[in-house]
Amino acid sequence: MIDALPLSVTLPLLGALAVTVSPAHARGLGLLTAVLTTASGLAVTSAVWSDGVLRADLGGWGAPLGIALEADGLSAAFLAMANAVALAISVYAGGYFKQETALHFWPLWLLLWSALNGLFLATDLFNLYVTLELLGLSAAALGARTGTREAVAANLRYLLVGLLGSMSYLLGVALVYAAYGVLDIGLVAEAIEPGPVAWTAMTLMFGGLILKVALFPMHFWLPPAHANAPAPVSAALSALVCKAAFYLVLRLWLDVFAPVLNEAAANLLGVLGAAAVVWGSWRALRAERLKLLAAYSTVAQVGYLFIAFPLLVATPPGLARDNLLAAVVLLALTHGFAKAGFFLAAGMVQKTAGHDRIDDLGGAAQALPAATFAIGLAGVSLIGLPPSGTFLAKWMMLEQAMILGHWWWLVVMMIGTLLAAAYIFRVLSRAFNREPAPYRFVNDARTELPALLLGMIATFGFGIAAQPLWVLLEQGAFG
Repeated sequence: MIDALPLSVTLPLLGALAVTVSPAHARGLGLLTAVLTTASGLAVTSAVWSDGVLRADLGGWGAPLGIALEADGLSAAFLAMANAVALAISVYAGGYFKQETALHFWPLWLLLWSALNGLFLATDLFNLYVTLELLGLSAAALGARTGTREAVAANLRYLLVGLLGSMSYLLGVALVYAAYGVLDIGLVAEAIEPGPVAWTAMTLMFGGLILKVALFPMHFWLPPAHANAPAPVSAALSALVCKAAFYLVLRLWLDVFAPVLNEAAANLLGVLGAAAVVWGSWRALRAERLKLLAAYSTVAQVGYLFIAFPLLVATPPGLARDNLLAAVVLLALTHGFAKAGFFLAAGMVQKTAGHDRIDDLGGAAQALPAATFAIGLAGVSLIGLPPSGTFLAKWMMLEQAMILGHWWWLVVMMIGTLLAAAYIFRVLSRAFNREPAPYRFVNDARTELPALLLGMIATFGFGIAAQPLWVLLEQGAFG
């Protein structure tokens, strides 16, 4: 089963090569690669569930000289989410893109997928940089595929911001290597000590990653990039690319810089997260376009993830802290499914109506019932209503904030929840307006089913059956 570790990275690369060599069969080869890659990723998660932490030393060389891939409970959880969402996006893309457009989509998409899996499985800081860079480059290229002036400008900005974030991260890695002579996460964790070098490296690495995850106030690049990309790409950027950067923040926080962290750093991230929740939710409420609303909603949802850091620091090790960590992971995974479903449904609306202006969505529920229902399902999760996984995660975070006496985080989360309810209701009220539909009824299972399934998993799957996540995280993530 350990062979599934390198397969999760190499299969998409081989698929990208096959699609490039045989463009006439791009759609079929791309979908086949998507199925095989997803099976490989889920096999890794299943093996971690049953056997514990997996590790593969490529070429037989161990750390610190060799390249290794490793999966514990945390990486396996994100890997499973990423591959399931990526498969849904691939199926949707098969019906969304025309043949000539698909030729350019599939190689870049499979390259992004390979980098994503590599990031979740990499064990040393430099290989994490390589995967992070490949992820950003392929994402920016995909985002500009519409060819419009707005899309090219937005994704050029995204590319430059991504390069800046990657360079900041790389400078931090260089400091770590100069000081300790190793890059393997486990070896760095054993060697690192509080001091100016460690603090500077942490600041540079976290600063670069926060830029990539689009935490307020460094979110300026995200809304135009996500709103102007093709719908499958928007879904990937919001659900997967941003989550990859957050995963790396969480991984470094837990496994590398734990000895040098302090309450001030955690509170700073919490304050930025709180500002993101309020500002992102407010801008989503005032957005004129459906995809722009979803993009600003991502800014807000990212904020919730960072509010958890001061709570984690203030909670002593034990069951309460493990539950809080699981709640953060649950929130990230649920948002990945929900936001991907929302963007895919928004793409159906935009492609059918020729626009995604919210005020002109009258009759959408009649012409696009599946898309409207998918938006509603995703909205339940984004708001945090039961039985969604978001409800469970937010409830646990609110409960811990009350236990700690940190009532201000509770207030921010409640404000964000109310604003989320307002902007989701605004969309649905327009869609269910009993106006004659200005466009014909559309029924395309390739685009409808992925959006519906993603919304259902976010709303029902994680909320009703969240316990397996706790079991998975016991494999190397808790403690």
